[in-house]
Amino acid sequence: MSPPVRKGNSELVHVVVALRRAARAHGAPIWASVAERLERARHQTTPVNVGHLERLVAADATVVVPGKLLADGHLTKSLTVAAFAYSAEARKKIRAAGGSAISIPDLLQSRPDGAGVRLFG
Repeated sequence: MSPPVRKGNSELVHVVVALRRAARAHGAPIWASVAERLERARHQTTPVNVGHLERLVAADATVVVPGKLLADGHLTKSLTVAAFAYSAEARKKIRAAGGSAISIPDLLQSRPDGAGVRLFG
């Protein structure tokens, strides 16, 4: 049995619990890893910028960012990005490049087995 989630953000708690359930039900270790990273303290996470995605992710990839995606840099590739939170400018840059910015629960629902999803951050 996994330890209880100790976060004040109830939305975050629901996402972590859903990720843990999906990891067990579908044998998808990526969701367990995303849940573990979302549970970390904020000072233990690395910020992710749109420019990082431009440099390190192939076009038409599906990426999950366990945390907040920030808008520093530019993006020219069409990507499907799932993050817990976005800055408004980051969401605009993803859509302007022809990609889509979705929530982690939406990605979990569309790909419960985690196939083809890359963890970034």
